[in-house]
Amino acid sequence: MKKVILASRGSRLALAQTEMVRDGLMAANEGLQTDLIIIQTKGDKILDVPLAKVGGKGLFVKEIEEALLDKRADIAVHSLKDVPAELPQGLMLGACLVRETPFDALVSEKYASLRDLPDGAKVGTSSLRRACQLKAIRPDLEILSLRGNVETRLRKLNSEGFDAIVLAAAGLNRLGLEDRITELLVAPDFVPAVGQGIVVVECREDDQEIKDLLLNLEHASTRLAMRAERAFLATMGGGCQVPLGAYAEIKNSKIHMVGMVGHPDGSQIHKEKMVGSLTAPETLGIALANALLDCGGAEILRELTA
Repeated sequence: MKKVILASRGSRLALAQTEMVRDGLMAANEGLQTDLIIIQTKGDKILDVPLAKVGGKGLFVKEIEEALLDKRADIAVHSLKDVPAELPQGLMLGACLVRETPFDALVSEKYASLRDLPDGAKVGTSSLRRACQLKAIRPDLEILSLRGNVETRLRKLNSEGFDAIVLAAAGLNRLGLEDRITELLVAPDFVPAVGQGIVVVECREDDQEIKDLLLNLEHASTRLAMRAERAFLATMGGGCQVPLGAYAEIKNSKIHMVGMVGHPDGSQIHKEKMVGSLTAPETLGIALANALLDCGGAEILRELTA
């Protein structure tokens, strides 16, 4: 194969992630040529509405997947947390790169931590999962909607009078903005989104040449964590309309996993932890989801998806 066409969203972060994939492919395949097509997704176009209200699955990937299916592109580069639990027929996740920091980051210019924020502080996020956990820890906070790419959100921290905002640490790290992180909000106290910090490469299932090229990018233990988390997501159902998160990590030859589901206002939050075998990541993700559904999660989902 002489040329690979990559598809990506156009934000600085999406392009940085695509560059990582391109560099990896070129380093392992001498003489390989690449081309890039930038695709604007529905999620990129609708910026004045909270994600949960835009609704629908695949807000940041659908148009890119269409380019794969009609063969305008050979591979697509995504943040895994944007990829719905179910892929379109004929597509697969051909490579799973080593995971960056999976946790959320509090960014503030005035306060050293979430605990230090004053009563009634204004915190910006567009994520129901983040809002729910923030309110559970600090019911006094005023949570305000914040959309846009990383740079836009950092700019709005000052221009729109937020005391703090919450972003994925991985995005800040990949853009060289790790010095903006005030505090890492780590699991199990603050559970990240399914797949947060993982970059995946999507391709056509029947394209063996591309699948072979992608083998060099694959990170085995990240793939195991991804399989557990995505099985959890598929079992829970509910997309960005429901505050839910999960994080799996490999420790002492086992998969350790925490999951959460809650009410957007933080009035109810359920968390469970489980440990499972490296040979059955999906079994662990499904069991964790079922435990959360049994202890009150099903009721929350019914209410929020009604």
